[in-house]
Amino acid sequence: MTSAGTVDAPMEPNSLSKAETAYRWIRKCIADQTFEPGHKLVLAQIALELDTSVVPVREAIRRLEADGLVTFERNVGARVAMVDQSSYAQSMEAVAILEGAATAQALEFLGEYDLAEADEINERMRDLLTDFDPTEFTRLNHEFHAALFRRCPNERLHSLVAVEWDRLAHLRNSTFSFVPERARGSVDEHARIVALIRARASAEEIERVVRNHRSTTLASYQEAQAKTTETPASTGNIDREEDKS
Repeated sequence: MTSAGTVDAPMEPNSLSKAETAYRWIRKCIADQTFEPGHKLVLAQIALELDTSVVPVREAIRRLEADGLVTFERNVGARVAMVDQSSYAQSMEAVAILEGAATAQALEFLGEYDLAEADEINERMRDLLTDFDPTEFTRLNHEFHAALFRRCPNERLHSLVAVEWDRLAHLRNSTFSFVPERARGSVDEHARIVALIRARASAEEIERVVRNHRSTTLASYQEAQAKTTETPASTGNIDREEDKS
């Protein structure tokens, strides 16, 4: 695992509070798995990394706990939340609902530039099908959907989508590692979503199609998991080598 010391502290606008800066930095470290499930979050160490006091770091940790990305145990402290299958399914269901709504609300603000960008990303995903790279495919998948919901005027809804995306990145690095056969269908569905937006489909139809797109991916993953008796490598005891340091 990469240590926190190898991650550059972000250059944030001066308008951001120290707590917000700490929150975003820690959340990014969790999302990119610099801080893996079970990793102990030492407040003093993070404060030193961000050149701040422990007070804003503590506030950031509380927010991340509310997001479900961090757990706090008496006499142990804060840790990155462990992975379990029910959490993954719940986050996928939440993303399906939230992203469908955010994309529908963004419709009137989407221009041809946005749709062309989404098309270009989806073609890059299609190119990957011949020499499949699930991690890169997942990264591009995030970019594709972000291109369509980022103009959602409801800032709170947009923020909730972002939080659930981060939670998914923490819970499972790439769903497509487990269901690579789902990738082609996903790309085809992306093309249909963009075509519907160009055809000025109703917000209700776009929301339904985006939600079904997400739900189909979850169903594929759950079906694949049901076919194997192997315990997911990411679950297990939270006692890790970091505890001994």
